[in-house]
Amino acid sequence: MLSAANNELLGRVGPGTPMGELFRRYWLPAVISSELVADGDPVRLRILGEDLLAFRNSDGDVGIIEPYCAHKLAPLYFGRNEACGLRCTYHGWKFDINGRCVEMANAPAGDTYKDEIQLKHYPTQEWGGV
Repeated sequence: MLSAANNELLGRVGPGTPMGELFRRYWLPAVISSELVADGDPVRLRILGEDLLAFRNSDGDVGIIEPYCAHKLAPLYFGRNEACGLRCTYHGWKFDINGRCVEMANAPAGDTYKDEIQLKHYPTQEWGGV
């Protein structure tokens, strides 16, 4: 029989927990492929206690990223999925499937600050409709 401490250790899978970190090293089914339409609405996910957002970009590639904009933590669920990225409706920052900020509305030409912005993301693969 497990002790309460071991049960707690093995039962917690959120970010930063030992079992959560272990499970995050392996592929996990997350969403049915047909639910993700190119340039369609993003889909909310909760995997291992972590809120995430899945979307399919214009090229048909799938991304799973954290659900809040890096700027003011506005929910990206309400963002616009357009031209290979998910655009935050609050200030117009746009993120690709790898969580990189690829556009900043109203940023001066040549500004490289966007290159420093990175959302948490997970690699994706599609197999068997999942």
